[in-house]
Amino acid sequence: MNNQDKHHDHKHKKETNHGNHEHKSHNHHHSNHDHTEHHKMMIKDFQKRFWISLSLTVPILVLSPLVQSILNYTLEVPGDKWILFALSTVVFFYGGWPFLKGLFDELKKRSPGMMTLIAVAITVAFGYSTATTFGLEGKTFFWELATLIDIMLLGHWIEMKSVVGASQSLQKLAALMPSAAHKLKGIDTEDVEIDSLKEDDKVLVKPGEKIPADGIIFEGKSQVNESMVTGESKPQAKQKDDHVIGGTINGNGSLKIKVEQAGENAYLHKVIEMVRSAQAKKSKTQNLADRIAFWLTIIALTVGAGTLTTWLVLGKPFVFALERMASVMVITCPHALGLAVPLVAAISTSISAQNGLLIRNRTAFEKSRKITLLAFDKTGTLTEGTFGVNLIKPMDTNYKKEKVLELAAAVENHSDHPLAHGILQKAKTENIQIPEAKNFDSITGKGIQASVNNMAVAVVGPAYLKDNNIDIPQTEEIKDYETVIYVLVDNKVIGLITLADKIREESYSAIESLQANGIKTYIITGDNENVAKSVSEELKMNGYFAGILPDQKQEKVKELQSQGEVVAMTGDGINDAPALATADVGIAVGSGTDIAAETADIILVNSNPNDIAALIKFGKATYTKMIQNFVWATAYNVVAIPLAAGVLISYGILINPALGALLMSLSTVIVAINAQLLKRKLNLKPINK
Repeated sequence: MNNQDKHHDHKHKKETNHGNHEHKSHNHHHSNHDHTEHHKMMIKDFQKRFWISLSLTVPILVLSPLVQSILNYTLEVPGDKWILFALSTVVFFYGGWPFLKGLFDELKKRSPGMMTLIAVAITVAFGYSTATTFGLEGKTFFWELATLIDIMLLGHWIEMKSVVGASQSLQKLAALMPSAAHKLKGIDTEDVEIDSLKEDDKVLVKPGEKIPADGIIFEGKSQVNESMVTGESKPQAKQKDDHVIGGTINGNGSLKIKVEQAGENAYLHKVIEMVRSAQAKKSKTQNLADRIAFWLTIIALTVGAGTLTTWLVLGKPFVFALERMASVMVITCPHALGLAVPLVAAISTSISAQNGLLIRNRTAFEKSRKITLLAFDKTGTLTEGTFGVNLIKPMDTNYKKEKVLELAAAVENHSDHPLAHGILQKAKTENIQIPEAKNFDSITGKGIQASVNNMAVAVVGPAYLKDNNIDIPQTEEIKDYETVIYVLVDNKVIGLITLADKIREESYSAIESLQANGIKTYIITGDNENVAKSVSEELKMNGYFAGILPDQKQEKVKELQSQGEVVAMTGDGINDAPALATADVGIAVGSGTDIAAETADIILVNSNPNDIAALIKFGKATYTKMIQNFVWATAYNVVAIPLAAGVLISYGILINPALGALLMSLSTVIVAINAQLLKRKLNLKPINK
């Protein structure tokens, strides 16, 4: 039976039982759900710590001698230094706790980063200021400590909010499986949990239900919707000895299946594991801020210790040397660095969202500027994912196109088959009045017939014509990838209709734009060779890989990465989930399944392939702004650290905390303004070569 004939192996009344056995158990995805809740709690925690610390910072600033001298006012409060100490102690331990905890976590993993740098700065500031409060000669850093903690809490809060939406893809994948199965025991059936199914168990799958496990059919035949696994948009005809995959949806027939793989060995479970491992690997990628923070931590500790040692060796008093060291180590953690990335990330994330790009993984978004190869899933990404009528060709001079479509629509009006939907949609678009049809009859595997206006009308595949010795009309207008059905009146062919998954209009300009920027484009699809080849050639792409299953898609992405390509993968189905998670940048098409969206780094809300070109432009602009901000934030360090260390003391130049604070504030303001300028730069013009 060829693919044209599969269309007509259907009945007209669809039973829908698959809602009866939706997956209710949470054991497959409990840990992932916990992780999401934990993430939301952390955001609330940072928010709460920020507001409490900020409210305590106001009196700290008002009471600080340095602020009083800068603003030229005097406020004498009995025991003010002890009030300052008490308030700062609360800010240090309560507001600074996430950073102190982060310090231990990073050191445990032996990868000091931003948390270590912040923790070192606030600990030195608090320790030195506490010592001066209790009698050591020198000035306190309490106000720098409080403002530093406030800004770092704000930065982390903004950052976490901008990338919120922790992945729930594993929950959604697990939900594809039904929770129960009809296990066969002789002639009886017993409803059991799918977790209890074992190899060689026999199960009954009723029409419309989800198939509970991977297995082989030993009785019955049906159409099975495998699009969520293979990406093939047309339901597949299945009969005795054919293999079926757990989680796919049975059509109109009943099937009896012998279980081959269940539980952890099942295909869908393997897909879940692939997604889980790929996501875990990606989340370990250190982003730019952490890398810079790592080096600043090394510099702070080295220069700080060096400053203390040098001044002691030169015979300066310990108090002077300690003040120089504290100044250096506090200055090395610029407020600006804490805001450099979160502000840009928050702005680029919100502007991208307004332009139809939802960013879920910042590290991957930063990497989008490096993409060298874009791999597309075909169904629903480059194409519309639904069958549309491409050609209506009358084969009898007595019938016009409209009449051929009208008769076909009348016969197909009560069918649930995707091809029937395509014909009815075309009739609706053409404003055709569909006449009533009577005496329906299904010609198993070959077609469907009915009486329309007292005419015997049949809509059939080529097999019916062969069996009845009717000549198959020849025309060069039929493409390899199209499904052809014939319309017969009184057993005579009056016309043919071809249907195919239509290429999106936007796909042409998207591929052209990407290739103009030196990005290779490929199709990786579960669909057949003819379809993949025709779409690839039609869009003038670099190539295609056809008949690829989900685990193979992931392997194909790895293979391309091993050849030195920075791979972006776009897709819209469950079958794309592992590949999306493995790709350097995973892009989901919004009209596709939730799972593809949850696994991807970036989601195209409008399902417009042109937005991918915009994404690369956004990635470049965002990265440039981050680098500019890092330059501003660290340029302050380059100037301030040597001066704080006392390199130019012989010339009478020594940075005091007041000047350090002024430079620090200026640096922070410049970074904030620069981040806002990103709004001007981000607009949806074609990406520059």
